[in-house]
Amino acid sequence: MTTITRRTFALGTAGLLASASLAHAQGAGFGSTQIRASEWAEGFDSQSRMSQPVSTTTPILSPQTIPAMEQVIYAYQDLVARGGWSRVPADKALKLGMRDPNVRALRIRLIASGDLRQTTGDPEAFDSYVQAAVRRFQERHGIPADGVAGSGTINALNVPAEARLSQLQANVERIRAMGVPTERYVMVNIPGAQIEVVENGRVVSRHTAVVGKVDRQTPLLSSRITEINFNPFWTVPASIIRKDLIPKMQKEPDYLTNNKIRIYTQTGQELQPEQVNWHSDEATHYMFRQDPGDQNSLGSMKINFSNPFQVYLHDTPSKNLFGSDYRFESSGCVRVHNVRELVAWILRDNGYNLATVDQAVRSGERVDVKVQNPPLLFTVYFTAWTTGDGIVHFREDIYNLDAPNAVALNQNSDLIGSPLEALAQ
Repeated sequence: MTTITRRTFALGTAGLLASASLAHAQGAGFGSTQIRASEWAEGFDSQSRMSQPVSTTTPILSPQTIPAMEQVIYAYQDLVARGGWSRVPADKALKLGMRDPNVRALRIRLIASGDLRQTTGDPEAFDSYVQAAVRRFQERHGIPADGVAGSGTINALNVPAEARLSQLQANVERIRAMGVPTERYVMVNIPGAQIEVVENGRVVSRHTAVVGKVDRQTPLLSSRITEINFNPFWTVPASIIRKDLIPKMQKEPDYLTNNKIRIYTQTGQELQPEQVNWHSDEATHYMFRQDPGDQNSLGSMKINFSNPFQVYLHDTPSKNLFGSDYRFESSGCVRVHNVRELVAWILRDNGYNLATVDQAVRSGERVDVKVQNPPLLFTVYFTAWTTGDGIVHFREDIYNLDAPNAVALNQNSDLIGSPLEALAQ
């Protein structure tokens, strides 16, 4: 992996300042130099060579992150002092092949944040250079990189530079508080709905995740992954019984039967759905358990770790959610894309690999495996970061925790620990 030095990164942030200055200087006369109009199919190899790839094997919790973020904060402070960046009109989507006055504003905005460096050609033309810059911006902001400046992308473009600076300042303290783990670990970044799997200071895999809804938030914590359940039962949490199951049964009396969910009393006696009064809170006094199988809400694997919130990582039968640009749909637990790859890594020292993980799933048998060399598990709330590669990432503050005085630093100290606290568990 190429080493990014502090000097190299400083040059990248200097480029951000230069781009911002250029954008402001050209705001009125962008592209006034007499040159040929850019062609729709014009290649952008030179542009690609100028841009660092957004993906990296450097984890967020790396030694480079804090110095890099401090450099970026300096650059953004200067950018804000110069007036920040201008807005892009949000009245229409912009895409390859269009010629529109709004494209001029889009170009200026992309130059200001360093996503676009090519300034020649027709200023109102959405050419391949602009498309590449939009994709780069989208990747940095966790937006599906389709190269189209639609409503979601334009909304992100129009977040003021002052707000982005505030995010950087809040998150540098959060990341500083976490330190740099020395063991292998799994980190769930909630605002990014993404998982980093890290070993020996490198990201070995990343996984798209589905995390908690705004009103059923995934808690922030530090722990260790201690057990894997293959073909698990799902015991329905009390909150879901109350908020989801009872209303569902009022509308669909066959819901439990169709989804192979059984009802048990506190003494272990199984009840039939018609024995329960669904127009009362009677159901909250029973245990609801879903049989293993294709319909099981946990899918084929459940990843357990010690925590007081009864949350865990798991597979899911609803794979379509991983392709959504809004993945805040769970009741607090974390659904993992390509979970078999993660489980094989977790159980490596137990002698598992992808083939044996698949074999365990195909058997249909309930198998619980205690993890040897259990990795650390962190759920964190990072909405802004850079790891020293010149790429600055932002995510939406989905739980509104970046607001002034919302929660100091990372969160309440009872809800999130440092790697040292996790090691003591």
